[in-house]
Amino acid sequence: MDAPNLLNPERRMLLKMQSEPSKSTWALEEVLHACGWTDQAVAVGAGHGLENHGFVEVSEIVTSEVRLDVEGTKAVENMLLEQRLWNWMLAQEKPSMQALQGDFERHEAGPGVGLLKQLGVVLDGGVLQATDEAAVRAELKLRSKFLGSLPCDLNGVDESMLNHFKQRKNLITIVDSIRRTWSITSEGTRVPQDALKETLVVSEITPELLQTDAWKEAEFRAFDVTLDASTPRTGRSHPMQALIERIRSVFLEMGFSELVDDYVQSAGWNMDALFIPQDHPAREMQDTFYLNEPASIELPSDVMDTWKAIHEHGGDTGSTGWGGSFSHETAQRPLLRTHTTVNTIQYLARHPLDACRVFSVDRVFRKEAIDRTHLPEFHQIEGIIMEEGANLQMLVTTLKTFYAKMGLPEVRVRPAYFPYTEPSLEIEVKWRGKWLELGGAGIFRPEVTEPLGIASPVLAWGMGLERLAMLVLGLDDIRQLYISDLEWLRKQPIL
Repeated sequence: MDAPNLLNPERRMLLKMQSEPSKSTWALEEVLHACGWTDQAVAVGAGHGLENHGFVEVSEIVTSEVRLDVEGTKAVENMLLEQRLWNWMLAQEKPSMQALQGDFERHEAGPGVGLLKQLGVVLDGGVLQATDEAAVRAELKLRSKFLGSLPCDLNGVDESMLNHFKQRKNLITIVDSIRRTWSITSEGTRVPQDALKETLVVSEITPELLQTDAWKEAEFRAFDVTLDASTPRTGRSHPMQALIERIRSVFLEMGFSELVDDYVQSAGWNMDALFIPQDHPAREMQDTFYLNEPASIELPSDVMDTWKAIHEHGGDTGSTGWGGSFSHETAQRPLLRTHTTVNTIQYLARHPLDACRVFSVDRVFRKEAIDRTHLPEFHQIEGIIMEEGANLQMLVTTLKTFYAKMGLPEVRVRPAYFPYTEPSLEIEVKWRGKWLELGGAGIFRPEVTEPLGIASPVLAWGMGLERLAMLVLGLDDIRQLYISDLEWLRKQPIL
């Protein structure tokens, strides 16, 4: 009997096991020492290969151990938070909440009081009082004793203490360990030792190998093509990127060209050019990311003078404007764009007489608190048509065509208000029997187009990409789109 298919680590391990026939089982440490290895992965891999050939049998024992986590280690060194607060209470003549908040950090005071209340401490007139001091002391002693006993085997551990600390963050962790042992089989003992000599085993023929005579002395590894093989995982686009590419293809099919421009813009082009008043709430720091560098973005004086006239009294458009005073300094403040329309309006300003159909799918930034429906950085989809004779009916027809190509054939529009379009529309699509608002649309107001020399009507519509992605992928939390969950990503449909 020979062993032509064994790798060198498998040969060494089997040879060592044959050399001690009286030894019934081999632990991992014994295999490492006998074979002269330091990497346990080599031993486990060799044992697995020998098991596949039937030369050894593997036994696995799984044990679970309760260990201290990061916060648990700190608690053992510095005492539990509730113990420290209890000691503080005993040292105070009048342990008031006000005094506690002064002596402890905010991240400790709030949770600590909650832990004390669970122990029977009450807040009476702003003062902390224990209803049963002996019970509090006894419980604190049990908790400290439990943490001090770790690490320990999961079996036989105090269930009440285990359940308590499992509900608290980073105090304890349960670690599963696998202990493997190997036993040589009768078939393994019959493998000739001559067949277990280590040699150069070639599993791949390379140009480098053929440049020398080493291959003549090498042993070529045979492969069993009848064995089952796992299905290889192929690369694929992230669902968000796939959706972006699908949207791009729809716009291109409809004869649009794509616009790509800078994230950093001036408040003038981002808001003033779109007839958004300078005292509008959206301009405040809580909605917009203003920048310290550069300190300002220089704009042409004549452009700002035109905006000033439009905002203050309507200029030559027939509008009454917003009134108040217009600041050139405010117009030149740098910011991260809050919408992609800032780039579109600059494109139209550079080509005021050329009919165009353009779109963009790009990032925008707003100072939003992160939750299941909001992110401070997200994508906006925008489409623009500027041509002579463009009208509201053309806009609605274009919207229906776009959404139909996106797989949403039922579309309706409702009157709405946006600062830089009139008339303005909200776009709704039917999804699983319900009407959902997906974006806004309208025709640019004269206060936006006339100062730039644009004579033709400008039709515009836009929506958030993430909202559409949540709809298509059936999500209820926008954050799911950006987490690195490979299993979830593999299960997503190809868009």
